[in-house]
Amino acid sequence: MLKAALRILGFELKGLASIGLWIFRRRHGVPGGASVATYAKEQTFTLSLMLFAMAVETVVVDVLLVATGVPAWIRFTVLIGDVYGLLFGVMLAAASVTRPHVITADELRIRYGAYLDLRVPRERIAAVRTSRNDNEGSMVSVKNGHVRVAVASRTNVTIELTEPVAFLRPLGRRAEATTISFFADKPEAVVAGLRSDRVVRS
Repeated sequence: MLKAALRILGFELKGLASIGLWIFRRRHGVPGGASVATYAKEQTFTLSLMLFAMAVETVVVDVLLVATGVPAWIRFTVLIGDVYGLLFGVMLAAASVTRPHVITADELRIRYGAYLDLRVPRERIAAVRTSRNDNEGSMVSVKNGHVRVAVASRTNVTIELTEPVAFLRPLGRRAEATTISFFADKPEAVVAGLRSDRVVRS
């Protein structure tokens, strides 16, 4: 329980740091000579609508609480919760933009915001293909060695490995992957890049 709590705290700190990177248009963990594959565009519209709705709700609820004479401590508790929800959405958006998938000469780094960082040595990639699935049930799932990293319930690239790769799931449990499906804004470019020595920059 403590380990999971510490990881969640780490996510919050990384999310806050990502807002700073976003403001200054920088990316995390992209070394010189590396290429990136973005995945945030698919969720941008939905996330923007959600944040707008949450902002409107925050204002409306606060006005209603003031108008009905609700005690200040209740009003501020609700307000803090609503503001945190907004901040969480901004942190998710910022982390998704500033922490893209990364391809170097040695590895493929599959990420989802601050929550997942799965490093795959390129020498272990046996096959790569586009493979679209629009019905993924969760952000990160693992079943029989098949890891799925979905964005807006979608994956569109699948890689097969010659041997398992160990990684940490979002809450800290260890797992192994032999097949990985993930989402990229330009899946064909990722496949072409992994089959050669390059990937089109996003």
